[in-house]
Amino acid sequence: MASELHSTSSKINLTITAFMIVQGVGPFLVASFSDIYGRRVTSIAALIVYLAVNIGLALQSSYPALMSLRCLQSFGSSTASIVCTSVAADLVPRAERGRYMIYSTLGVTVGPAVGPIIGGILTQFLNWRSTFWFLAIFAGVMTIFMLLFVPETCRAVVGNGSVSPSRWNLPLVQCFGQRKPSNEPNPSESGKLPPPPKRPTPLDSIKISMERETFAIILSTTLLYCEYTAVLSTLPSQLEEKYGFNPLQVGLCYIPYGIGSLSSRWTIGTLIDWNFRRFAKIHGVEIFKNQQSDLDSIPVEKARLQIVIPLLYGSAAVIMGYDRVMNYRTNLAGPLVMLFFVSHLVAGASSVLTALLVDLHSYRPATINTARNLSRCLAGAGAVAGAVPLINVIGIGWFGTMIAFIWVPCSPIMWGVYFWGYDYRQRKVLSQNKSSESSSDDESS
Repeated sequence: MASELHSTSSKINLTITAFMIVQGVGPFLVASFSDIYGRRVTSIAALIVYLAVNIGLALQSSYPALMSLRCLQSFGSSTASIVCTSVAADLVPRAERGRYMIYSTLGVTVGPAVGPIIGGILTQFLNWRSTFWFLAIFAGVMTIFMLLFVPETCRAVVGNGSVSPSRWNLPLVQCFGQRKPSNEPNPSESGKLPPPPKRPTPLDSIKISMERETFAIILSTTLLYCEYTAVLSTLPSQLEEKYGFNPLQVGLCYIPYGIGSLSSRWTIGTLIDWNFRRFAKIHGVEIFKNQQSDLDSIPVEKARLQIVIPLLYGSAAVIMGYDRVMNYRTNLAGPLVMLFFVSHLVAGASSVLTALLVDLHSYRPATINTARNLSRCLAGAGAVAGAVPLINVIGIGWFGTMIAFIWVPCSPIMWGVYFWGYDYRQRKVLSQNKSSESSSDDESS
């Protein structure tokens, strides 16, 4: 790309940093819209933007155009990924949310592993423009799929499913030949509808992230994401330098990372759901299939973090191990095995922390996920920009040690949520109830 666009490799790499910055800021502008007006319309609009931009990227021939279009590409893809996580929160009860959250975040965790494989094959046998044509075709297929089959799930629009959306918001397979939908909720279910939504603003994500417990969890996910991006951003350069690999070989080395992310669904996802049910039983809360559980009686913070905290320490240890075996240029099996465990632990911990955030803000999943996404992407962009230069100074081995020791002093943040998060949430709910009662009394007067 640098040769064809008459630029330099460092300038081309800046498009990755710009992509990650917009990846954090972009959904910040539209997430509240998704929580109020619907997931379907937001995701379709994002996919259409993504489709058009990828066509432009395949046809452009200048560096300024590349940089501008990459920013728009990031806006479309990041908005779609945030909505995907919100759909899982709409549909899946808390007792089963652990493994389904891992499913909903597979695009973010497995995508960076599968992407280099496909990109390496296309670049090796065709050219770099073919990667954007591939993404355009893929986006087109997904847009058609959304238009035809995917229904609206936002609870502000359809409640718990008892309220039909407007006819224009129906999947095409339901729209044709269907009688005009009723917008009246089922009387027996009307109590489960959310409160009337407020007009969305970009500041909603900032406000929600400033809550004490929420801020602590978002900070932990940000540190975890920096570990993840630091490993992925340095992998190609390390494989090229130490093993002399070409782009296709580098792409194939991402396979263990993808397998590790995917396998966390069957291990960590199952374990976190089991632990939630165990806590519910201890506190006398009965779990019913496909029904939400009352969090007022369950310390969900402890149920989630009992699994997450060991994963966070484990991820720091395996990243340090990965960088050590890479530093000493061991047999290729060493870095690949460690890469599997890095992805397995990091993907599992990230998904469970996301599930905890959604548990605490169940009627605003897109807004809270945008707050999380904004923080981690901005920090991740810094990690990408600084990882390779730092490795050139201190070496890959000490780089992994530094990452591990950044997390260890910050781990008391999660311990604080573990011990005091439930009490803080109870006091906040009590305060809100008193405020609501006071407002009702004033209106009656």
